[in-house]
Amino acid sequence: MAIPITPERQAEVRRLLSLAPEEVRRRAAERLIVCPDLDALHRHMAESIAAEIAAANAQGAPLRLILPVGPTGGYPYLAELIAERRLSLAACWLFFMDEYCDAKGDVLPSEHPLSFRGTIERLFLTPLRAAGCDLPAERVIFPDQSNYTRLAALIESVGGIDTCYGGVGIHGHLAFNEPQVGVAERSVRRVRLNAYTITLNAIRAQVGGNIACFPREAYTLGMREILGARRLQLYCRNDGGLDWAKTVLRLALFGTAGDDFPVTHIRGRAYTIVTDAATLASPEHLI
Repeated sequence: MAIPITPERQAEVRRLLSLAPEEVRRRAAERLIVCPDLDALHRHMAESIAAEIAAANAQGAPLRLILPVGPTGGYPYLAELIAERRLSLAACWLFFMDEYCDAKGDVLPSEHPLSFRGTIERLFLTPLRAAGCDLPAERVIFPDQSNYTRLAALIESVGGIDTCYGGVGIHGHLAFNEPQVGVAERSVRRVRLNAYTITLNAIRAQVGGNIACFPREAYTLGMREILGARRLQLYCRNDGGLDWAKTVLRLALFGTAGDDFPVTHIRGRAYTIVTDAATLASPEHLI
């Protein structure tokens, strides 16, 4: 069921977009990290994950992460850091957020240009294997038709999620948890994607704007698993020359919790939001 944007939310958005970047920084305090550019943001993500791996190894503890396929620019850097620092991955569990599927419910093959698993294979897993890193294949998990009904129980059985890393979509979706009544309570499931997601993703995917053939469905971890993480670190940024993330950045930081922008349900959780200076800048036009 679609969630309407209320006049109250519209007024809140206008108020938040009127804040100068310096005021956003002041109000957000330690919950906001601003990188100078996108490359620095990608390196920040890589350094953060590498540091968590190192800390867990030092304590002899397992590490259970939720990871996104977007932003993806940090994964080559992360593979380099793991290899250079000789970080063991033997005790890591990596749960990736989501994956597209076709109308029959079969996930896209890894060789498909839109496959999230294929993207991570190219950018991260293949370089790790080439460097001789010990990441058990059974601990790299994407939701799919064969496992999605068991993933919530698996996450619970391994001790829950230590940190959820993620990007934020244009209407505040985390993974493919789009606006929906009761979205904060939804668990792992197969979803039908809305027109906002399909359109923006088709524009960014270098498929020539082919919304006719773009996947309409996906498997996703739920907001229940994401919000259940002991810590969230979210990356909110424009990319591909598009100016689309400024509103949702401010809603993620300050917006009233509501199903119309699921990211606002992070209120009351331990979270950090990382952005870049261009995304923090005020929009050219306030409407």
